[in-house]
Amino acid sequence: MGKYFGTDGFRGESNVDLTSEHAFKIGLFLGWYYAKNPEFGRSKDYKARIVMGKDTRRSSYMFEDALSAGLASAGADVYLLHVTSTPSVAYCARTENFDCGVMISASHNPFQDNGIKLINSSGEKMQDAVIDDIEKYLDGEYKPLGFKGENWQVPFAVGEDIGSVIDYSAGRNRYIGYLMTLATCSYKGYRVGLDCSNGSTWQIAQNVFNALGAQTFVINNQPNGLNVNLDCGSTHIEGLKKFVRENHLHVGFAFDGDADRCLAVDENGNEINGDMIMYVCAKYMQKLGVLGDSKVVTTVMSNFGLYKALDELGIGYEKTAVGDKYVYENMAENDHFIGGEQSGHIIFRKYATTGDGMITAIKLMQCIVEQKTTLSKLTEGIVMYPQVLKNVVVTDKEEALSDAIVNAAVKAAEEKLGSDGRVLLRASGTEPVLRVMAEATTKEAAEEAVDSMIAAIKEAGKLVRIK
Repeated sequence: MGKYFGTDGFRGESNVDLTSEHAFKIGLFLGWYYAKNPEFGRSKDYKARIVMGKDTRRSSYMFEDALSAGLASAGADVYLLHVTSTPSVAYCARTENFDCGVMISASHNPFQDNGIKLINSSGEKMQDAVIDDIEKYLDGEYKPLGFKGENWQVPFAVGEDIGSVIDYSAGRNRYIGYLMTLATCSYKGYRVGLDCSNGSTWQIAQNVFNALGAQTFVINNQPNGLNVNLDCGSTHIEGLKKFVRENHLHVGFAFDGDADRCLAVDENGNEINGDMIMYVCAKYMQKLGVLGDSKVVTTVMSNFGLYKALDELGIGYEKTAVGDKYVYENMAENDHFIGGEQSGHIIFRKYATTGDGMITAIKLMQCIVEQKTTLSKLTEGIVMYPQVLKNVVVTDKEEALSDAIVNAAVKAAEEKLGSDGRVLLRASGTEPVLRVMAEATTKEAAEEAVDSMIAAIKEAGKLVRIK
């Protein structure tokens, strides 16, 4: 975690935490970094090529202009995908020979927030070393190779060296075409609900599903700059559940603001979360013989029920820190094919380098259509354990985590639950907060385990309050 950038970019309230000045400086640095950085040894005539997309927030247009101005001022050419998804930027970055990609979005956050996500030329989350250099530049502390003075600034390009800003909607269209090549069957005869969260998929999702033969029923596809994620999408799936039931649909898919997440709703209106999606898809991959020895990569927040269900199938799994960045790193390092988070960030590494809500929906449709069954039938083998999670403000996260009284309480809770549950105590990455979580066969048992750990934190003198 850096000063400005977290695991998913530079995010905060627009023009409060994240300003257009930040965006201009980030663009200015990136434009110089990929073209003029002496560490790369490029010719003086090299022009960096940066691809950029945005979601539907009102402030996204402001940040797009500020980033474009910074990039072009440093001599880079900027290719604008306009309103599009984060995965589409990653796709274009890795397939169209761009130096990097930029996505303007705060994902599932409300419209007041925005963010700048950086993607490398391989379509992956930007390397930490580059992020560190950007943060140093924002604070006036960056010095390029060979510079001996103080307060270095990116030199402005002049004359014909000034960069261009280019309409690149063709790149978005190529991504849509790519999505359709991933479908293995027609969706004709299927009634599909789509909740576009008034975000990045408001045009993409229906076009793709219509082209694949589905009869589509769409909600929350009227963005006005202020309604992205507002009581809709993957973080507010109640509306889609009701919509699927009332319209007698076969399945529903809910995306978030930048469409790197997808959750589903079965034909009965029941929510199918990311853990359940990974189970369904991994099981079918096993059935098709394409999973091999590959494991399912999860985060520590995945439900205990997923692990029990995978054990029943004989499918192995890995656990990483929270964040799809860490999921992908594990997958790439160990050659695993599927991974993700309960929130709906699902990565199919054969097809994408990041969570992609549209690919998730397409692969889940494959499981339904090719097996000629329903989503409710496909999820019968997995039972989600009741989960209790409480956030506790503490005096010092590290001291609390290492305290003997607290650790004894964690061990006692684990022993009491045995093989019928689990506990998790972890620190927030951004706040003086501990996440205290337990899963058990009953909510009462999980609640008891959580409360026992919180009592120990209080006894150790580390508790400030429960959020």
